[in-house]
Formats: sequence, structure tokens, C-alpha cells
Amino acid sequence: MLSHEENIEILNNGTSGVLAVSGDGGYPYAVPLSYAYSDSKIYFHCAQSGHKMDAIAQNQKASFCVISQDNVIPQDFTTHFRSVIAFGKIRILENEVEKRTALEILAAKYSPDHEQGRLKEIDKFFSKVCVVELAIEHMTGKAAIELVRKEHDSTGTPD
Repeated sequence: MLSHEENIEILNNGTSGVLAVSGDGGYPYAVPLSYAYSDSKIYFHCAQSGHKMDAIAQNQKASFCVISQDNVIPQDFTTHFRSVIAFGKIRILENEVEKRTALEILAAKYSPDHEQGRLKEIDKFFSKVCVVELAIEHMTGKAAIELVRKEHDSTGTPD
């Protein structure tokens, strides 16, 4: 199990993850998305309609998974992985201030050196884009035991 701080680090450093919601007929619906994490919330932007939006309207519970490492070690029949899954309630941001703030967080993550350009892009598409917020209620992170041992060996801390 990873610590809360390690989970946050994965969320801050990741560039994509998989959002899982309850879809049509009770089937899970999982979709890969770009995202930004800030203050126990994960933000996404998307089209204003579609399967994901229908699912969110039906059930606010969702999870989001980010894999930060996934190295297959064939000779050992294992994978060295590190990942986090966040669980919480998802909602569409209707308030314009919340929506703009979330879009600025998203844009700053992916275009940190282009403030003027990203603000123009936000203004250009603001009325057409939908912004969704996942408020994290709890999360779990895991890493392969081999990675944990390697980190402990390199820092000199006991298992």
C-alpha cells in the first residue's frame, strides 16, 4: 500500500487515467481521460453529451485509476507496478467561476509555459466544453513489493 503522499504524487505527475462510472444496463463504463488533480479533486473536460455524461447523470459514484509505472519483468513472471485509484462523487460544474477555475488548472498542467495561449483557448471554447469534477472521498495506491524493497534498500530504511 502506498501512503497518502505517494498517492498524491502519482495523481500530480500522471497525464492520463481511466474514469469508471456505472453505464447502461448496470455495465461498468471506463474511459481514458486527461485530467488534473488539485485539492482532493480531479478535473476532466469533455463534450457536453454522450455515454459518459448520461452515466454521470444516473449515478454520481465514480472511480479514477492512474498507473504511474508498469514494467513487465518476463524472467520473473511479474510486473513492477505503481498505481492509485480514487473513489468519490462526480458532478458537472455548472457554476462559471468553478468551471473556469477547473479549466485553468487543466490548461496549466498541460501547457505550463503558455499562459496567454491557454487563457485564449479557454475563452474560445468556454461555452462549448463541459467540465467534470470528481471529489475524492478515499483512495488507495499500491506498488509491487519488489519496488518497495528496492526503495527501502536504496534509502537504508528497514522493511
